[in-house]
Amino acid sequence: MEYLIGIQGPDFVLVAADNVAAKSIIKMKDDYDKMFKLSENILLLCVGEAGDTVQFAEYIQKNVQLYKMRNGYELSPAAAANFTRKNLADYLRSRTPYHVNLLLAGHDKADGPSLYYMDHLSALAKAPFAAHGYGAFLTLSILDQHYKPDLTREEAVELLKKCIQELNTRFILNLPSFGVRLIDKEGIHDLEKISVSPK
Repeated sequence: MEYLIGIQGPDFVLVAADNVAAKSIIKMKDDYDKMFKLSENILLLCVGEAGDTVQFAEYIQKNVQLYKMRNGYELSPAAAANFTRKNLADYLRSRTPYHVNLLLAGHDKADGPSLYYMDHLSALAKAPFAAHGYGAFLTLSILDQHYKPDLTREEAVELLKKCIQELNTRFILNLPSFGVRLIDKEGIHDLEKISVSPK
């Protein structure tokens, strides 16, 4: 029922997540943040089982910070993605697997922007755009049709709004608001939330 989306541009990554916290058919709140800041330039978006998402994301978050304290420098987005994937794979083979789907977005001075797609089976792929949740079935075709590698920040926001509008039109559930953030060489920036009026 949850939805995550990421769009990579030439010098930035734009990400969004719905703000609904739900249990079964009950919506408990609609101001829930599903994004976890791993470092100054890396953001982890996490959806799945309610307890698993927070526990796993905070475990990764604290270990990435511990790495910086021990070594004096931060992990790159690629290193953070592989560290996250390794932990998810290890837990998958234990008695207590985490049922989480992730997007990891970041910007590195050497490699520029990057977006990583990770599912609950710990498959990892670097992608120019990605989405998780039922909404992905409705919006990946839009991203596939309209995405271009050199899109500007304004074009990326318009593409994001187009995807959210498609969700509002065709998805049976109501996802009323989306938190939006942009990651570039300056760090992580909060953008204006996108609110959707009820159908």
